[in-house]
Formats: sequence, structure tokens, C-alpha cells
Amino acid sequence: MESVMVSRCRGLWLMLVLVAACGDETTGPSGAFDLALEVVVSGLSNPVLVTAPFNDPTRLFIVEQGGLIKVFRNGLLLPTPFLDLRAKVSTGGERGLLGLAFHGDYATNGVLVVNYTNPAGDTRVSSFKVSSNPDVANPNSETVILAIPQPFANHNGGHVAFGPFGYLWIGMGDGGSAGDPGNRAQDPQNLLGKMLRMEVNDAGVGRIPTGNPFVGIPEVRWEIWSFGVRNPWRFSFDRITSDFYLADVGQNLEEEINVSAGSAGYGRARNYGWLEFVKASFVEQSINPLAG
Repeated sequence: MESVMVSRCRGLWLMLVLVAACGDETTGPSGAFDLALEVVVSGLSNPVLVTAPFNDPTRLFIVEQGGLIKVFRNGLLLPTPFLDLRAKVSTGGERGLLGLAFHGDYATNGVLVVNYTNPAGDTRVSSFKVSSNPDVANPNSETVILAIPQPFANHNGGHVAFGPFGYLWIGMGDGGSAGDPGNRAQDPQNLLGKMLRMEVNDAGVGRIPTGNPFVGIPEVRWEIWSFGVRNPWRFSFDRITSDFYLADVGQNLEEEINVSAGSAGYGRARNYGWLEFVKASFVEQSINPLAG
């Protein structure tokens, strides 16, 4: 594992396209190019994520923090939301509808997963199924995969993604406030401040994969993949190399980007260090080979 520290820089750049026009020797130094911003769609409210199912070339799905998922198809924003969760979602600050991921076999099973905070402010990771209309999900198809209490209003994490081997990865913040007052990120019995991994079947039902590093150890929640994150807002996998990139919100001075190189890195539990290495020796000794 390698950790790269970057300077604090907050902001949201969404629904914009960088248009690069490469220059030549007559217009500037070799390799120079011009950049411009082009507005693709407007009229959105607090968009926090743009994603799409694998091999879906005509649609983008836009997640709004207030609880709507909208479809942008062939240059047009469709008037009917793909999914309306406003009645289920608490909003404001860092709460809301925060994540969306499409199952790797979405084309055949129609399963998608969302991450949101409910009216009580607690996290729900749930699956839904698409309806007979491919541009509208079935709002009555919710299956709760994880229900996680939140002690404060901030640091909810919120990102979900299907990674290599088809598993669902879930980023959970430390529960909020500042300085992780409950030391939750290092608590092996608490799902907050962790990277979690689950398996989701074609019916949208979740279960713990047998290859998770702490399966069989009673002192640790088996959903946990890694410890010690503060607020993992977004993460991603390289589709060619399977490298794992984790962006974790820092406190006061720095943000953090953690990189695990290749699929070989998934066989080892990590402790990313927030807030302190209270359980580090325990985590590093608990290493199981990755099972399929």
C-alpha cells in the first residue's frame, strides 16, 4: 500500500466536460493544448455523482443529494426521475442520497445499489430493481443490505461501487463530529470508519463474502475489509490493472489518497491510520488469502 498526501482543496466540479484541443508548433510549445469548459446539462439540484451501467453508451445517471436519480440520455435530461427517494432521505449538510452503483450483471438482473441517510440520519445501503421501463427503477423493490446507525450528522461516507470479482464495496465515515471521539474507525465491532465488502446476488440480497479478511474471527465484524478511514467520500478501481484508489477526507491540513496496487492487494487487511493505530497490530496479523 502507498499513501499520497495532497493539499486541502474543496469544491465540486460536476456535469462539465473538459474539451482539449491539442496545439502544434505554430500555436505554442510542443505538447501544449487549450482547455475549455462546456456545460452539458443544467437545472440540477445538488448533484453529487454521475455514473452509468457497464456498456451503456447512451445514458448517464445523475444522483442528487436530495433524493432523486435522473437520467441524461442522448443529450437530454429525461423529465421522469429514474428513482425518487425523497421521502426516505434526510438532507442537509453531509446527509442525503450519496451513492449509486449498478451491479456488474445489471443488463440481465436489473439490480442497482444506493447509499443514503434515512430520516433519522442513519445509513442505509439498499438494492433496488429496474422496472419494465429501463429508464425507471421500481421504487417498491428496496432490499436493505446494511443498516448502520450514525451518531452525528457528518462523515457518512456514502460511496458504493462494484469492483473486481463483482463484489460491492462500501465506504463508511467515522460517524462524524471531529477527531473521531468514539475511536470508531479503530473499533473492530463498529462498521464506521471502515471499507466494507459485500456480495449482492441477482435478487439484490446481500451477504458477507467468505473471502473477507476477518471472516471467522468473532472479535471483528465480518463485513469489514479495512480499518482507519475518516470519511472515504469517493473511491475507484482501475479497470485494467485493478488498482484501488481511495480518497479520504482529511482534518485541518491535508486530504489523503490511498492506493492499493492490483488485485493482489485485496488479500490483505489494511489500517489506514485514522485516528490512531490502537488496533493496528491486530489488523496486520489478520491476513487471509482472497477467496472467490
